[in-house]
Amino acid sequence: MKFITSLALATAISAPAFAGGMNTPTPEPMITPVYTAPAPTGNWTGFYAGAQLGYGDLSGDLPGPVSLDGNGAIGGVHAGYRYDYGQFVTGVELAYNAANIDLGAVGELDSVTQLKLMGGYDLGQTLVYATVGGAHAKATLSGVGRSDNGLVLGVGMDYALNDAWTVGGEFTHHRFNNFDNSGADLRANLVQIKVGYKF
Repeated sequence: MKFITSLALATAISAPAFAGGMNTPTPEPMITPVYTAPAPTGNWTGFYAGAQLGYGDLSGDLPGPVSLDGNGAIGGVHAGYRYDYGQFVTGVELAYNAANIDLGAVGELDSVTQLKLMGGYDLGQTLVYATVGGAHAKATLSGVGRSDNGLVLGVGMDYALNDAWTVGGEFTHHRFNNFDNSGADLRANLVQIKVGYKF
């Protein structure tokens, strides 16, 4: 009887300790992966095309005490190729701009086409650059359609939204001396925003 009582007492003492030693495993917290879109690589190499729209200001001098002055909307399309050397970027671009710049009684500027060489600095998602090249303008002066070639200089900046789409801005200055032998010296400044797609 004493043995049974001792055994029962030992069992009663050890049961809580045994129960406390059985740890219920805690489930690991569920971690949901968060997708992060890859950042643009900053590689500007490749063909691209796009559109531009902006404001043009034209001034000039005619023979005698006559001057030209006008401004208005100008926009069009462009295409080109760039090569990224790492930090330095070079390229060539052809752009066409239809114009609506009224020069009053003297006439109007109809279009400007540009063929530009560019050199720029790669800042990753941002490209800053300068351009130089030739420009071909068509205008109506004193009721006569005329066209001539001139010089274009400019600066600009493009920003890569992703590996394909870019947005940017550009300023270009044009000079046409003795426009189509009319005696008129024309100067045109364009400020435009650009949207492009790199293939």
